[in-house]
Amino acid sequence: PAGYEPSHDVFQYAKVLAAGSGAHIDVVTDVEGAVEGANAVYTDVWVSMGDEAEAAARRERLRGYQVTPRLMRLADANAVFMHCLPAHRDEEVAPAVIDGPQSVVMQQAHNRLPTEQALLHSLIGSDWDKV
Repeated sequence: PAGYEPSHDVFQYAKVLAAGSGAHIDVVTDVEGAVEGANAVYTDVWVSMGDEAEAAARRERLRGYQVTPRLMRLADANAVFMHCLPAHRDEEVAPAVIDGPQSVVMQQAHNRLPTEQALLHSLIGSDWDKV
Protein backbone atom coordinates (compact mmCIF):
# COMPACT_ATOMS: atom_id res chain seq x y z
CA PRO A 1 0.00 0.00 0.00
CA ALA A 2 0.96 3.64 -0.29
CA GLY A 3 3.67 4.53 2.19
CA TYR A 4 5.52 1.22 1.86
CA GLU A 5 7.22 1.84 -1.47
CA PRO A 6 11.00 1.69 -1.88
CA SER A 7 12.74 5.03 -1.57
CA HIS A 8 12.60 7.18 -4.69
CA ASP A 9 16.39 7.04 -5.18
CA VAL A 10 16.50 3.25 -4.84
CA PHE A 11 13.63 2.86 -7.30
CA GLN A 12 15.24 5.19 -9.85
CA TYR A 13 18.52 3.27 -9.61
CA ALA A 14 16.68 -0.04 -10.01
CA LYS A 15 14.97 1.29 -13.15
CA VAL A 16 18.36 2.21 -14.63
CA LEU A 17 19.73 -1.26 -13.87
CA ALA A 18 16.61 -2.91 -15.29
CA ALA A 19 16.78 -0.88 -18.50
CA GLY A 20 20.42 -1.85 -18.92
CA SER A 21 19.47 -5.51 -18.97
CA GLY A 22 16.36 -5.06 -21.10
CA ALA A 23 14.04 -5.57 -18.14
CA HIS A 24 11.28 -3.34 -16.84
CA ILE A 25 10.43 -2.59 -13.23
CA ASP A 26 7.33 -1.05 -11.69
CA VAL A 27 5.99 -0.43 -8.20
CA VAL A 28 2.26 -1.11 -7.98
CA THR A 29 -0.32 -1.31 -5.22
CA ASP A 30 -2.78 -3.64 -6.98
CA VAL A 31 -1.65 -7.02 -5.63
CA GLU A 32 -3.86 -9.04 -7.98
CA GLY A 33 -2.66 -7.12 -11.02
CA ALA A 34 0.94 -7.53 -9.92
CA VAL A 35 0.62 -11.30 -9.48
CA GLU A 36 -1.44 -12.01 -12.60
CA GLY A 37 0.61 -14.19 -14.93
CA ALA A 38 3.74 -13.89 -12.76
CA ASN A 39 6.38 -16.61 -12.87
CA ALA A 40 7.43 -16.00 -9.27
CA VAL A 41 5.66 -14.50 -6.26
CA TYR A 42 8.02 -13.24 -3.57
CA THR A 43 7.11 -11.76 -0.20
CA ASP A 44 8.80 -10.84 3.06
CA VAL A 45 7.74 -10.35 6.66
CA TRP A 46 5.45 -7.44 7.40
CA VAL A 47 7.15 -6.49 10.65
CA SER A 48 10.93 -6.49 10.61
CA MET A 49 13.20 -6.21 13.63
CA GLY A 50 13.08 -2.63 14.82
CA ASP A 51 9.55 -2.07 13.52
CA GLU A 52 7.76 -3.79 16.43
CA ALA A 53 6.22 -0.51 17.68
CA GLU A 54 4.14 -0.27 14.52
CA ALA A 55 3.37 -4.00 14.23
CA ALA A 56 -0.39 -3.69 14.66
CA ALA A 57 -0.66 -0.87 12.11
CA ARG A 58 1.48 -2.77 9.59
CA ARG A 59 -0.59 -5.94 9.96
CA GLU A 60 -3.77 -3.95 9.42
CA ARG A 61 -2.47 -2.08 6.35
CA LEU A 62 -0.86 -5.12 4.75
CA ARG A 63 -3.65 -7.65 5.37
CA GLY A 64 -4.84 -7.46 1.76
CA TYR A 65 -1.33 -8.32 0.55
CA GLN A 66 -1.17 -11.80 2.05
CA VAL A 67 -0.12 -14.45 -0.45
CA THR A 68 -3.00 -16.91 -0.43
CA PRO A 69 -3.88 -19.90 -2.61
CA ARG A 70 -6.44 -17.69 -4.41
CA LEU A 71 -3.74 -15.11 -5.17
CA MET A 72 -1.31 -17.80 -6.38
CA ARG A 73 -3.97 -19.06 -8.81
CA LEU A 74 -3.71 -15.68 -10.58
CA ALA A 75 -0.03 -16.31 -11.26
CA ASP A 76 1.25 -18.53 -14.05
CA ALA A 77 0.35 -22.20 -13.54
CA ASN A 78 4.05 -23.00 -13.11
CA ALA A 79 4.78 -20.03 -10.83
CA VAL A 80 6.87 -20.52 -7.72
CA PHE A 81 6.45 -18.94 -4.31
CA MET A 82 9.55 -17.47 -2.66
CA HIS A 83 10.32 -15.98 0.76
CA CYS A 84 13.66 -15.09 2.31
CA LEU A 85 12.61 -16.57 5.68
CA PRO A 86 11.83 -16.56 8.48
CA ALA A 87 8.17 -16.41 7.53
CA HIS A 88 5.11 -15.69 9.62
CA ARG A 89 2.39 -18.06 8.51
CA ASP A 90 -1.06 -16.47 8.46
CA GLU A 91 0.49 -13.02 8.14
CA GLU A 92 2.31 -12.39 4.85
CA VAL A 93 1.68 -15.92 3.58
CA ALA A 94 -0.97 -18.56 4.06
CA PRO A 95 0.32 -21.93 5.32
CA ALA A 96 -1.18 -23.66 2.25
CA VAL A 97 1.10 -21.56 0.03
CA ILE A 98 4.41 -21.71 1.91
CA ASP A 99 3.98 -25.43 2.60
CA GLY A 100 2.43 -26.15 -0.81
CA PRO A 101 3.81 -27.56 -4.06
CA GLN A 102 4.61 -24.14 -5.58
CA SER A 103 6.83 -23.14 -2.65
CA VAL A 104 10.58 -23.17 -3.22
CA VAL A 105 11.49 -21.50 0.07
CA MET A 106 13.45 -24.49 1.37
CA GLN A 107 15.48 -24.73 -1.85
CA GLN A 108 16.04 -21.00 -1.55
CA ALA A 109 17.35 -21.43 2.00
CA HIS A 110 19.59 -24.34 0.97
CA ASN A 111 21.12 -22.20 -1.78
CA ARG A 112 22.21 -19.46 0.61
CA LEU A 113 25.40 -21.07 1.90
CA PRO A 114 26.94 -21.95 -1.49
CA THR A 115 25.89 -18.56 -2.84
CA GLU A 116 27.57 -16.77 0.06
CA GLN A 117 30.65 -18.99 -0.31
CA ALA A 118 30.87 -18.15 -4.02
CA LEU A 119 30.57 -14.45 -3.23
CA LEU A 120 33.34 -14.65 -0.62
CA HIS A 121 35.51 -16.62 -3.04
CA SER A 122 34.95 -13.97 -5.69
CA LEU A 123 35.77 -11.14 -3.29
CA ILE A 124 38.85 -12.83 -1.83
CA GLY A 125 40.11 -13.94 -5.21
CA SER A 126 42.25 -16.88 -6.24
CA ASP A 127 44.22 -16.91 -2.97
CA TRP A 128 41.29 -18.63 -1.23
CA ASP A 129 43.24 -21.88 -0.78
CA LYS A 130 46.04 -19.99 1.01
CA VAL A 131 43.74 -18.61 3.72
